Amino acid sequence: MDTTSHTDQTTSATAEQAVRGSSSRSPATLPTGSAEGGAVSTATTTGEGHQLHIDSVVLSARGLRCRYGRFEAVRGIDLEVRRGELFALLGTNGAGKTTTLETLEGQRSADDGDVEVLGLDPRADRRALAARIGVMFQASGLPGDLTPGEVLDVWTRLVPGAPRHLDAAAVLDRVDLGHRAEVRVRQLSGGERRRLELALALVNDPELIFLDEPTTAMDPEARQRTWRILEDLRAEGATIVLTTHYLEEAEALADRLAIMHGGHLATTGTLAEMVASQHATITARLPDDTPRLPSPLEANAAQDASGRLIVSTPRLQDDLSELLSWADTHGVHLEGLQAADASLAQVFHRIADSSPANEDVTITSQEGAR
Repeated sequence: MDTTSHTDQTTSATAEQAVRGSSSRSPATLPTGSAEGGAVSTATTTGEGHQLHIDSVVLSARGLRCRYGRFEAVRGIDLEVRRGELFALLGTNGAGKTTTLETLEGQRSADDGDVEVLGLDPRADRRALAARIGVMFQASGLPGDLTPGEVLDVWTRLVPGAPRHLDAAAVLDRVDLGHRAEVRVRQLSGGERRRLELALALVNDPELIFLDEPTTAMDPEARQRTWRILEDLRAEGATIVLTTHYLEEAEALADRLAIMHGGHLATTGTLAEMVASQHATITARLPDDTPRLPSPLEANAAQDASGRLIVSTPRLQDDLSELLSWADTHGVHLEGLQAADASLAQVFHRIADSSPANEDVTITSQEGAR
């Protein structure tokens, strides 16, 4: 793929995300049973207590396939995102999630399958869709000599249909950058630049927001601050599609998740649904010449390469109590004892350790490796 052409296309598409008037709606304010656009709203509550008012599917892909020459990066996936939710798209290396995201945003065409975003074809209806979505790319190449306020001002002046009187201060306050409005972009920290890029994705008050690795280059405090911004956006009714390499970010924010591997969608669902099939673990380092474990524990125990004991169990409290009782009876010191419920990391690593579905095709370009 011509990387120069791709860069020009990305820059052009980024500009299209500026304001062309607000058409956003706030489903979170709709009463249960109300209708919008012919769809009936349904209320549901996530495990974190966040209530979603879902009145439609706002994004769908059926049999989506994307190719770079002979390499098939996306191999027939089916995907849905519902109004008002935060959906996290995760993926192993070379899984195809960036290509999937670009297709959903209208940055590239699908080679096969059907894609619909807010009732539109994201490629054919790209300009109409641009006024209703916001996109935060992995990197946008912000001009270092401008201030954040000037960046927003230029942004609105360059884009046809953008409002001429954008309240830049309010937009910057929304991403916690109001106090940095007059600082040159080159003087901003990496996390502050990412929040400025988020601000650019929000200037049109979008119904649907695509965020590609939004907290990359952020320290833990800045990442937590950005999470609060995203939670506020969701509470206001925005629908968010997020990609991230930070599993704890997906655990903390997502209403539903999907994990891609080898161009396929390996699993999708809520966090609770994903971890339901996984066992909790107990780990500890045992001294030499340790007596045998009780038979119920021994059946589910193994040792890693360093000799650390690992017990996989669906009965964490019972088996932990039994292990502690056994250690007390035999005077065994359980060095580094840890007990943990099943986690998204277990699910992710189980998928990552499985055989890639597309290993028979050689990746010959950076585009194909995404």
